[in-house]
Amino acid sequence: MKEYEVENKFPVLALEPVEQRLRALGATPEPGVRQLDRYYEHPARDFAQTDEALRIRCVGDENRFTYKGPKIDATTKTRREIELPLAPGADAAATAGALLEALGFRLVAEVAKLRRNATFEWQGRAFHAALDDVDGLGFFVELETAADETDLEEARAALASLVAQLELARPERRSYLELLLHRLELE
Repeated sequence: MKEYEVENKFPVLALEPVEQRLRALGATPEPGVRQLDRYYEHPARDFAQTDEALRIRCVGDENRFTYKGPKIDATTKTRREIELPLAPGADAAATAGALLEALGFRLVAEVAKLRRNATFEWQGRAFHAALDDVDGLGFFVELETAADETDLEEARAALASLVAQLELARPERRSYLELLLHRLELE
């Protein structure tokens, strides 16, 4: 099992030019799906300080817990990720949230987006691209591949090469949650 996601995210003015370059690499973006991420803060440690995240993601009827550990390098968003599927449906997501709140966790914010996913191969590695229209933040492209400790450097090099091929610039290491909270602070 690959326990790290080697990822970078880029703000873009429009998604269509990147989609065209992805298609030239053999990717076929899927139809868009609406995602709602509910982020929680820990009752005894500050996830903003430890660079961790805990969320419940709802995509249609599908729900899952996701824990994201601290980033492990200074250039990408590489981090440990643990996902746990939950029962389907809005009631199951609400019950999972109620469980967290009963344990002392507090809902911090919700991030909603329309996401178009695409998978493809680049330099012999499986890659995932997400073309995101994030409510209140704009357009972003996320690129990621899975890695374990033995092939982290190879994964980072392949990601850097893909970023250059897609002509992306200005990587954004902050999460959508961090970006949204920063925007709300400025308002």
